[in-house]
Amino acid sequence: MIMMQTPTANTHSQAQPRLSLSKRLFRAIILGGASAVLSLPMTTTTGSAAAFTGAALAVMVFDSLPASARILRLRTYLLLLLPALLIAFGQWLSSLLVQTSTPTNSLGALGSFQLGQLCFWFFLSVSCVGAIRLLSRRFSWGAALELLYVAAAFVLTLSAHQNGMIDRPYFIGDYALIRGLDPSYLFMGTGVAAVLTLTLLLMLEQPLKRIPYHLAALAVLCLSLLVYISLLGMPTPPLTDDLGLTGQSQNGRSNQPENPFRDGDNNADNKETPVAIVLFRDDYEPQSGAYYFRESAYSEFNGQLLWTAETPGLDPDLVSDFPVQSTSVTDEVPALDKRRSVTTTIGLLTPHRSPFGLDAPVRFENTPNPNSMRFRQTYTVESMVPEFEFPDLIGRNAGSPQWSVSQWQKYLELPDDPRYQEKAESLIANIREEFADDPYAKALAVKAWLDDNGIYSLANEHAYASDPAASFLFGDMTGYCVHFAYSATYMYRSLGIPARVGVGYSVPASNRAGGSALLVQAIHGHAWPEIYLEGLGWVIVDPAPSQTLVDMSTEPQDTLQQMLGDMLRDDASFEDFVAAQESSWSLNPAMIIRPALTLALCLLLAAWLLRLYRANCATWSPASAQYRLQYRAALDTLSAVGIYRRFGESREAFARRHQAQLPAFATLSDAHLSNSPGYACRPGGAAIMNTTAGDDTQPGQQSWQAWRKQLGNEIALTVPLWRRLLAWVHPAPWLHSR
Repeated sequence: MIMMQTPTANTHSQAQPRLSLSKRLFRAIILGGASAVLSLPMTTTTGSAAAFTGAALAVMVFDSLPASARILRLRTYLLLLLPALLIAFGQWLSSLLVQTSTPTNSLGALGSFQLGQLCFWFFLSVSCVGAIRLLSRRFSWGAALELLYVAAAFVLTLSAHQNGMIDRPYFIGDYALIRGLDPSYLFMGTGVAAVLTLTLLLMLEQPLKRIPYHLAALAVLCLSLLVYISLLGMPTPPLTDDLGLTGQSQNGRSNQPENPFRDGDNNADNKETPVAIVLFRDDYEPQSGAYYFRESAYSEFNGQLLWTAETPGLDPDLVSDFPVQSTSVTDEVPALDKRRSVTTTIGLLTPHRSPFGLDAPVRFENTPNPNSMRFRQTYTVESMVPEFEFPDLIGRNAGSPQWSVSQWQKYLELPDDPRYQEKAESLIANIREEFADDPYAKALAVKAWLDDNGIYSLANEHAYASDPAASFLFGDMTGYCVHFAYSATYMYRSLGIPARVGVGYSVPASNRAGGSALLVQAIHGHAWPEIYLEGLGWVIVDPAPSQTLVDMSTEPQDTLQQMLGDMLRDDASFEDFVAAQESSWSLNPAMIIRPALTLALCLLLAAWLLRLYRANCATWSPASAQYRLQYRAALDTLSAVGIYRRFGESREAFARRHQAQLPAFATLSDAHLSNSPGYACRPGGAAIMNTTAGDDTQPGQQSWQAWRKQLGNEIALTVPLWRRLLAWVHPAPWLHSR
């Protein structure tokens, strides 16, 4: 007869039993670490250490309470009220230490502040984690609170990494950047740690013997991330630009008209996504105080608004496709003697519709990608940047004498609204007589009026008007760069000055910070008006409103800028990647072989570590677990030499089958079955060895070790040498142990 013990089922409101010391330690480290991570952005290192200590202490104390403890039987509202009172006490004590003169005089201002942070975060952590643990022990749904708490620690910490902020949060990003590492690897590692931590927290509800199996499976899943990264590259920022710059690359580009006038929410926080890094090969400082990178232009009126030209002959200075070979438009840019050649290498972090270059790009050339995991595309562009002085601009005619009548008409076409011309003529009425007919002077007059009267804001409602530019210009004069650019262009055209809207990026020169690299962010996306002057070409006349309702400035990100610049500067490019890029369907075998070998080595290492753990874990385990762990280690030893139980064979029958050759294993099996819970008599009715049936005396660890040593000697006498040699290198004999 087999006596089985039936555990008493706990109801949802009964307190769970006290946990073992190992489980308490695991849980204390996990919840303490989560508390420290949550506190990192909000306090000092001392406060984070106090948060860890408080949480770990709360877990160790409350998990050591027996199920009959009175505090576990308190009403739920008291379990929530007491932590709130404790948090209030911690806040009061922290304020007292900071605001009272006695601790400040004895410890100093910094010392009293650190002590106040220590007290507050200690009590806060003890209260929150203590309440969670009490609820978890009392209710079955309480475990979900622990998972949410730990998950929130990782999610809130990495939330700054969203929207393409590849260097945030700073306490992780800066750690990587100052060591020349790509922060994304640390962020992905943090995510893997989060998965492992949450899973380990779940497994604490299960027997500890299952932890190695679960961790091994999770390790395989996490290491598969390496294969994903090798094949598809690093995660890239999202497409956040509103001007039609970022988006599908050349294969998916569409010239279908869209509405560039879009209502904003008066919040530029989510537009700080890094989209490209520019590496200057020549030293150049713009006179305007901003680097203008032109990608495209809106020059052809389609009946509703200006859009990308589709008529042949318009905008021949623009390049719409990314270069496969060197592409030059030098002949389309006049006044080369008044311009300066500046070469830049550009690495795109997000897909773009067209290549962009500094001011007036004249030559594009494909460049080997030095880091295919980070950059979507790299190319080199030579630009002829203008070095015009005011005398060069004044006194010139508008347009080009080489243009056809059709080109003139296209560059002067505008909406059928007489108010544009009326407004423009009123603005140039007070120009000095000697400049009354000068196109550049007229453009400056229009720009000056927009500077003084326009209000820069992302929040507007002009996009829903039939003519958004007119709604802005003849309305509240509140809008962003597109409204100013279109309004100025229409007024320039109404005065007979060929004009278009340039689209690209405008980056403050100060962001370069004296280095050779310049980070381009989505917030730098810009539209500006350009006029064509005879002998000079397209000249930027960009309004700069003096009134603004939104801060469009960006904090310099010098470390990220330097890191990306160093990546792009690496002249030892990936030759095999370049060869793979020549054929879109080809795949570099190294991209699969290296991750596969790495994954295989990691799996072998994990298997070996698990084998060592199973072979030695009985050494530090309690006596009550020896019968199971020692027997399992013996099974692994036999499996390594090819001896294991057949399918459906009982443990007793397996031992009897090998009793003649391996009597030590028969002894081990009998001792294991004699001490297994649920057996009240000898299984099978007959003893394998001469012991008293039903004897539940636990053999000492020395006895188990002696039996296993004897088993090893018997294997050496009965198993061929080649099998024993293979057993030494077998990484996972435990797969056949049962």
